[in-house]
Amino acid sequence: MNEQLKKYFQGELDIAERLTLLRQVESNDELKEEFIEYKNMHALLSLSDQANDQEVSRKEYIRFNNRVKTRKARRILFHITGYAAAIALLIISTYLITSNYYSSISSTLAENKLYVPAGQRVKLTLQDGTDVWLNSQTTLTYPAVFSGKERRVSVEGEAFFDVAKNADKPFIVSSQGIEMKVLGTKFNVHSYPVERDIQTSLLEGSLHVYFPHRNKTGVILKPNEQVTIKDGMMKVGTITHHDYFLWRDGIYSFDRELLIDILKKLQLYYDVKIDIKDPSIFKWEYTGKFRQRDGIDEILRMIQRIHKFKIHKDEENNIITLSK
Repeated sequence: MNEQLKKYFQGELDIAERLTLLRQVESNDELKEEFIEYKNMHALLSLSDQANDQEVSRKEYIRFNNRVKTRKARRILFHITGYAAAIALLIISTYLITSNYYSSISSTLAENKLYVPAGQRVKLTLQDGTDVWLNSQTTLTYPAVFSGKERRVSVEGEAFFDVAKNADKPFIVSSQGIEMKVLGTKFNVHSYPVERDIQTSLLEGSLHVYFPHRNKTGVILKPNEQVTIKDGMMKVGTITHHDYFLWRDGIYSFDRELLIDILKKLQLYYDVKIDIKDPSIFKWEYTGKFRQRDGIDEILRMIQRIHKFKIHKDEENNIITLSK
């Protein structure tokens, strides 16, 4: 395997070296195939139990590389027991087939689809150097290699993008009939299909948010602004709670947020139905931070210490009932 590719995925290259390698990948088909295979393996490993410890993950990845021969990767990947849990959690359309679990890999597909299960999150680096964080129950569709005059991906769920700058090739994110166009910036997209509204928040740079079917009518956001799209209308406001974006680090942060809204998010993050028997619970507000790995049971118990309610869990039907 190309030594530079190993160093790339182990985080040992500086920015200039990364960009040089990525240009080589675009122009060399054999190198491109190697890059795609190892990029997908890297995405699988990022969901392992040790993914939160970067140093441990780096050492495990080095050990994994020593066992993998590039041309034999397809045959041995599913026999590495140390990563069986991560593989069972992650569904990537690049690894198509079988109705229950994908058991073969095809690196020839031009488009990848990465799904993050409930209670998980993942970070990956796209071929152009763009970093993407994906929250629970989020699907990212992206090309193995960006070609043409633009870099285009689509997302359902929640994602944070740190886009690599390229003035000649704009980066476009599509989600539920909305498009976001940038050259290089940092922004968050909250766009779960089960919710009625979409929210895009800009932290750095400039971002054009628009409806592609309306002659690109939309708004241009400035840093610290966010736009909420509901029923075909756009409303621009100011970001008031920057700690919200700590979800990238596995921390859910809420600031004087209605409990009903918090519970809706917890349903999404942990794929559980929460049934509220007492309407007065809707009016309560809560401020606090939780670690994703604590799980929904512990999070509800922490809220319960301030807002007194009873919790009943129906394990068989995956329903949690809250009552006073």
